[in-house]
Amino acid sequence: MTTTPAAPADSAPAPARSWRATAAACTTVVLWASAFVSIRSAGEAYSPGALALGRLLAGVLVLGAILLVRREGLPGRGAWRGIITSGVLWFGLYMVALNWGEQEVDAGTAAMLVNIGPILMALLGARMLGEGLPRRLLLGMGVSFSGAVVVGLAMSGHGTSSVLGVALCLLAAVVYALGVVSQKPALAYGSSLQINTFGCLIGAVACLPFTGVLISEAADAPMSATLNMIYLGVFPTALAFTTWGYALARTTAGRMGATTYAVPAIVVLMAWLLLDEVPTLLGVLGGLLCLAGVAVSRSRQQTGPTPGNPDRPVEGKRHDAEYRSARRP
Repeated sequence: MTTTPAAPADSAPAPARSWRATAAACTTVVLWASAFVSIRSAGEAYSPGALALGRLLAGVLVLGAILLVRREGLPGRGAWRGIITSGVLWFGLYMVALNWGEQEVDAGTAAMLVNIGPILMALLGARMLGEGLPRRLLLGMGVSFSGAVVVGLAMSGHGTSSVLGVALCLLAAVVYALGVVSQKPALAYGSSLQINTFGCLIGAVACLPFTGVLISEAADAPMSATLNMIYLGVFPTALAFTTWGYALARTTAGRMGATTYAVPAIVVLMAWLLLDEVPTLLGVLGGLLCLAGVAVSRSRQQTGPTPGNPDRPVEGKRHDAEYRSARRP
């Protein structure tokens, strides 16, 4: 017996869908950039595993409450493979590895290593999802990655890097890319809210071995660190992952990955505004390169809908054979 996919969740005209997807992607990028500031504060009181578990538990509570209010229920059966894979890899392993890696290397080195993730995402999307590698996407990602390296160099020099830290940051980049590519097909069987609620729940379950550490550290942690951990769960996790999924369902994994290259530029700006860390000329240059690369990768080489248009909305629809073949280069 075959599972019937749900009806399209978004029946708005194409220009409205495009605007909403862009707004969702921008929301994600800003909130993920803010996470670096909060992780810096919370990480002083919480160990990597405890911080990941606390963040995920806060995210599950918020997402679960919204899911109940909206009465969306369970996603289609075809979504669960992607939900479980992305939950373990992206929500669970990625957060622990990134938190741990950032304690072992300086911020600049971590930024450079983790930004390998979007490149891997584009390559995996082309290989596993048949998305193709348009020239403008490759060019834009090359420009953005060079900008991320420049930002990383500007931020380096104030700490030390260990082999373990480098390995953990590389692991975070790999599982980040694998998690996104795994989540993309799942969005054909359910809404972004459904996919991310259960993905976050699975990530929290995977991090349950850190429960004792979280309880112990929460008893001694300052209120500011705990509030930052809760903020990470509510905004960069619950809200940002949902807006990410909404936008990902309407474009390719490669183009969404390229969008995240705006994060280093926003981090430089936020560190200046919130932490009084005046950016260097090198940091500003790197941020501008990141933004320029995002603009190039998101630009279109043709106008009007085509059979291979990567912005065709697919949330709530099943990838049938005809659509999959149309997406292949």
